[in-house]
Amino acid sequence: MYIAGPYAKGDIAINVANAVMAGDMVLDLGHIPYVPHLTHLWHLISPHPHEEWLTLDREWLKVCDMVLRIPGESAGADQEVELAEELGIPVVYNGRELDAWLASHT
Repeated sequence: MYIAGPYAKGDIAINVANAVMAGDMVLDLGHIPYVPHLTHLWHLISPHPHEEWLTLDREWLKVCDMVLRIPGESAGADQEVELAEELGIPVVYNGRELDAWLASHT
């Protein structure tokens, strides 16, 4: 499950922490999260152009079975939701929606 949410708008450290917490929730539910925000650490060690990170994120999104869009203003996360919808990948917006979707598809 792909975690989509704010990264650069606002406090990056808080945004990364929020994405990791969402990933923990998904993991606790027994599913495998992909948290693109963790490339932040990679970027600190070995910087790459911003577009390269976005390309990497889009490729990972394409192989995920669902997107969890966490709260917060983010043009990038909104674009990820649009891509998911174009690809027919379900998008949920909170733990309740995730639980409901999982219950109806198992």
